[in-house]
Amino acid sequence: MPRLSLDLLRGFRLAARHLSFTRAAQELFVTQSAISREIGKLEEQLGKPLFLRVNRALVLTPAGQELYRAVDEALGLIDGATRRVAGASRTLAVTTSVPLASLWLGPRLPGFARAHPEIDMRVTASNDILDMQRERIDIAIRYVPTGNAVPAGDKLFDLEAFPVCSPALARDSARPVRTPADLSRHVLLDLDTIRNGRTWGDWSQWFASIKVRDIAPAGSLRFSHYDQVIHAAIEGSGVAIGKWPHVLSHLQAEALVAPLGDASVARMGVYYVVVSDRAERDLANALVSWLHVEAKRDRAPARRRTT
Repeated sequence: MPRLSLDLLRGFRLAARHLSFTRAAQELFVTQSAISREIGKLEEQLGKPLFLRVNRALVLTPAGQELYRAVDEALGLIDGATRRVAGASRTLAVTTSVPLASLWLGPRLPGFARAHPEIDMRVTASNDILDMQRERIDIAIRYVPTGNAVPAGDKLFDLEAFPVCSPALARDSARPVRTPADLSRHVLLDLDTIRNGRTWGDWSQWFASIKVRDIAPAGSLRFSHYDQVIHAAIEGSGVAIGKWPHVLSHLQAEALVAPLGDASVARMGVYYVVVSDRAERDLANALVSWLHVEAKRDRAPARRRTT
């Protein structure tokens, strides 16, 4: 029986967890080809394939599944013991959507870190619903569109959507924005991404929610990330869909305004907090309590939506 290297097993563990050599390489700060060579060496030593490619996706073979279960448990015990012996801080792994991570959660986390220096944070931003056990995630802040089944978790806040633009664009007397029909004279800035395997655009969702037929704009600009959409709106490149509470700080700073006011607000869904069974309860409770405080703070003072 060959003596297997811990380095090889760590690379295999990450590749099996993510079912991706690329993501394993990113976590280990090596190249994808290096992970591929390590897996090949491990398979050669064991005399059995550990992965197969099916319809361009990576899947574990029965041997790979058995080895992953054993390696994941063993390395988890080793890592946990190492942290305890060294007196290291504990880690809390969180996932949420890319827009919420970049515009709401990320900018606030330094405050949580100052209040809880004993907790290390790992944030995984994804627009897909990740498997919390496979990805070793403790807490998920999940968006649930209106009408969909809600998860077993605590409601954090409603997601609301409404048009936003720069104050200068809103003051353009030649192209006022007072009704949805006025949007036809402006460039619409949109999110163009994939969510759970489906193409997603914010404007089409908003028009459907307020029951207005899609309007042909003067032009359109599409971005793969929501923070890029908002940056373009602040720079005056066009009108975007603002999401509450994502754009709260920009509205308060008057970098953005909502020219159509409260009449344009569409409730798109709800964000929920889901805690995994694997989470350390005291760490999870600390973050969940902090999240609710932050969410409650966002409801007051009154929101600035209009010009």
